[in-house]
Amino acid sequence: MKILITGICGFVGSTLARELRRHRDGFEIVGIDNLSRNGSGENLTSLREEGFDVRQGDVRADADLRQFGQVSWLIDAAANPSVLAGVDGQTGPAVLLDHNLVGTIPMLEACREWQIPFTLLSTSRVYSIPALRDIDLEVSNHAYVPKTIQHVGTVSRRGVTEAFSTEPPVSLYGASKRCAELLALEYGITFDFPIWINRCGVLAGAGQFGKPDQGIFSFWIHSWLRNRSLKYLGFGGHGHQVRDCLHPRDLVPLLLNQFDAGSGHNKPKTVNVSGGAESAMSLAQLSAWCEDAIGSHEVSRDGGERAFDLPWVILDSALAGNTWNWKPQTPTVSILEEILEHAHQRPDWLEISK
Repeated sequence: MKILITGICGFVGSTLARELRRHRDGFEIVGIDNLSRNGSGENLTSLREEGFDVRQGDVRADADLRQFGQVSWLIDAAANPSVLAGVDGQTGPAVLLDHNLVGTIPMLEACREWQIPFTLLSTSRVYSIPALRDIDLEVSNHAYVPKTIQHVGTVSRRGVTEAFSTEPPVSLYGASKRCAELLALEYGITFDFPIWINRCGVLAGAGQFGKPDQGIFSFWIHSWLRNRSLKYLGFGGHGHQVRDCLHPRDLVPLLLNQFDAGSGHNKPKTVNVSGGAESAMSLAQLSAWCEDAIGSHEVSRDGGERAFDLPWVILDSALAGNTWNWKPQTPTVSILEEILEHAHQRPDWLEISK
């Protein structure tokens, strides 16, 4: 069976390629990547050395998607994943939308023609920024937590559910992914082929490209080890802001269950997938871990607010657990230790992936 992964040279795409082949015999994994992200060339080389058929290509080009012939499953791991994309002066909004939204159309067209499953890896950033900021929080153990249950069925200390508001503003990046979700669902319903949308929390692990606006766990640990400048931004400059943490290899059992289900019209098409509250960690708590594991390091403070910053984002994956008997397998501490080991091995990683 042939599986096409777009964005295969990214951290998530390359991890899925390796883990899918490890989980099940008979998979032929192929993939394309435009290699626009710094560091992706390293994954191109290593994947080819491991026997994967990986080619440079663009998801917006029909010929690039179809160069492998018909496939049995398409997994979309290609996107500009930065919440600042389109407004940071590096990527214009039209380019962001062209890649993250318009680029979805050729993939959906191929899946419609071949009648194969389409898996879209989406993001927690589809949830409403004002609604997330309105959650009443308190500080406990140097981290924000909600004050009791906020809204039954949508948010609790376990996280926000799929029923949480997706009303704008969500950022241009979040909007591009939300629109891609809706487009995929319409295609699946209209043309009767399986669509699965997995809204991921923060994905992390060794080899992730580390930047402040994406790959924060990797960026923080690599920077701490190299004695690079680090700063708590916003929310008083205390580092209390919280995110969950999931290794992308833990996605694979869910992906396989969804693929095996076929159309599965009685199953929810969109689920949250994250490490959940058990995995959640604030920047201050991450710093405490780094101090224990690496040594002391000064972190500066800047309490100024930024447009898309959020104090607390945890996804409640109960629906994925109840529907697919899925739960994350890799504890946060193991993920952090894996990143630190990689940081020791690759002192040049921040320069490669910046």
